[in-house]
Amino acid sequence: MSDHLLHIDSSIQGESSVSRALTARAAAVWRAAHPGGTVTHRDFGADPLPHLDSAGGLARMLPPEQHTPAQAASWAHTLGAVSDVQQATTIILGLPLYNYGPPSSIKAWVDHLIAPGLSLDPATVEGRLGGRDLVVLVSRGGGYGAGTPKHGWDHAEPWLPHGLSLTGLEPRFIAAELTLANTVPAMAELRPLAAESLAAAERQIDALWATVAAA
Repeated sequence: MSDHLLHIDSSIQGESSVSRALTARAAAVWRAAHPGGTVTHRDFGADPLPHLDSAGGLARMLPPEQHTPAQAASWAHTLGAVSDVQQATTIILGLPLYNYGPPSSIKAWVDHLIAPGLSLDPATVEGRLGGRDLVVLVSRGGGYGAGTPKHGWDHAEPWLPHGLSLTGLEPRFIAAELTLANTVPAMAELRPLAAESLAAAERQIDALWATVAAA
């Protein structure tokens, strides 16, 4: 398989988004390490996959020849989402923390990826999308580490490996915390820590494919 990057953004913050800045940086690092590689960009903040609903959501449980028009339309989105991943050797996913969980567009993406016969074997329930490098770039407005008042309130990063487990995809994470410190006056004293967290995330991103670039 030739080198191909699937670059996914999900933030609704536009140019002010920290996760978008991180994914853009990572994509640039990947391109430098894979000069012959190709890239597909999906922007779920602007163009999300439709959520599974009562009209089309059961398409994954039925043979395609039994689909209603609504189910066929939903299944087409699933085919596209799975195809994006199948074609990729590397996936970069921006994951901002919204109301202590993932953006709903990421939940919809995961729901579309869990497709018996496509992303997992219906008999063994073994995932078919493994073997790809999935780098998840997390941005969190506050601090959620051990000893902080909201330790354990981040339900995005812990959920994603479980959500994707049936597909065989195994994410690795790089996170920047306290991203609201520069805009929320009450967090002003945390700005040095926010800068340190962002700089550490950027260093990790810059080193992601260093061995590939050096080879």
